[in-house]
Amino acid sequence: MGQHGRVPAPQRPHILLILTDDHAAHAVSAYGSRINTTPHIDGIAERGVRFDRCFVTNSLCTPSRASILTGTYSHVNRVRTLSTPIDPSQPTLVSLLEEAGYRTGLVGKWHLGEGPAHQPQGFDHWEILVDQGEYVDPTIVSPEGTRTEPGYATDVLTDLALGWLDSLEGDEPWCLLLWHKAPHRPWVPAPRHTELFTDPIPLPVTFEDDHTGRSQAVQDVWMSVAEHLNAEDLKVDPPEGLAGPALTRWKYQRWMEDYLRCVQAVDESVGRVVEALRARGELDDTVLAYSSDQGFFLGDHGWFDKRLMFEESIRMPLVLSWPRGLPGGGVHDGIVSNVDLAPTILEACGVPAHPRMQGRSFWRDLVGGDAPPPADGLYYRYWEHADGNHHAPAHYGYRTERHKLVYYYNDPMGLPGTTGGPGEPEWELYDLRADPLELRNVADDPGYAEVREELEARMWRAQAELGDEPHPSQPVPRLLG
Repeated sequence: MGQHGRVPAPQRPHILLILTDDHAAHAVSAYGSRINTTPHIDGIAERGVRFDRCFVTNSLCTPSRASILTGTYSHVNRVRTLSTPIDPSQPTLVSLLEEAGYRTGLVGKWHLGEGPAHQPQGFDHWEILVDQGEYVDPTIVSPEGTRTEPGYATDVLTDLALGWLDSLEGDEPWCLLLWHKAPHRPWVPAPRHTELFTDPIPLPVTFEDDHTGRSQAVQDVWMSVAEHLNAEDLKVDPPEGLAGPALTRWKYQRWMEDYLRCVQAVDESVGRVVEALRARGELDDTVLAYSSDQGFFLGDHGWFDKRLMFEESIRMPLVLSWPRGLPGGGVHDGIVSNVDLAPTILEACGVPAHPRMQGRSFWRDLVGGDAPPPADGLYYRYWEHADGNHHAPAHYGYRTERHKLVYYYNDPMGLPGTTGGPGEPEWELYDLRADPLELRNVADDPGYAEVREELEARMWRAQAELGDEPHPSQPVPRLLG
């Protein structure tokens, strides 16, 4: 094995990254949820740090997972859409940890391609779901073959993950990725939770947003609670005669009951994992992080799903603990992203990041030392234009502490997995201090002309520094000349 800057074994923490799919930060009580409580996820924050501005750089399951593993943006790791599988031979945080003497395991949702060419590499042990996986009696693929595991997926994956930990012998540190399917669509809860959340669930403040003033591309998405939740999502027929706003509210309640029930099982899984680590005497020496591969609209702006650059979609929950080296109750309010996770975890383990990695390690923000300069902003790009399920527009943008600029180029550029022809480009600009709910697009407001010009320049400068290519419809701003 390689010697990637190994440090003495007692200083090398274990790593456990629990990742869920579509778990919105505002469905975590540590983030002030109005609709549920998540005591075990909250416990990680209480023992460590809560990140208030953690964002995804491409709000889609497959690309986000690729960025988390490789520490690179979608245009570098080449996983831009749901239909572009990963080249698993790329350097990843796991392959580097394995070379540095870590024992490495993956259990759960992979969703980065099917077949031998796209199976996990760099893992001593892996057991993954097929594609999105099933909630009940999931099919599991491993190097030994394919099998069905009876039970509820969240429980099954937790059992398998803890089983691998129990199989380990010796004192070498380990890295485990426990990547759940939940709470992804179609939101099937565990039988023990089917009676939870039947009381009225509060509606989001923006539930009745009619999208006035937003781009046409945004107004045309197929993510409406009122129109696009289907019979499989709702699972029961609405009461006879229900129509209009009353029917929409009924759909929201019915859908959110199951969504929150799925989250409940995830929180219980976190509790089981924490207790197992405590029983093994390893909790204090484990960097334990909980996150989701992106955010999710929970009726916000009248939508479900993600993809768009609104806060609910791009904000990832991220809580992290390491009792041996971090005090509890911390809050990190700087801008970080999913691309930062790989170099951060590697630094925690004393393993240099691969030169290809583009993320900023925030480890020294937590433990002290000469940390890299904080991020000026977030560069975001969603590539999958007008897909057949949600019809979300391709776009990119830049988010600073106060403002967000979004450019919808409305052109598929021939990307795989996309449909539709080119349309007119559109801009959106939000002042997050004056308008935190993102209800007023001020892109064409003369009072924001200088702000927009500056943000365009910062966006294109960030794009160039990251090696991404601008869309041909928009020339480089003169401020970059």
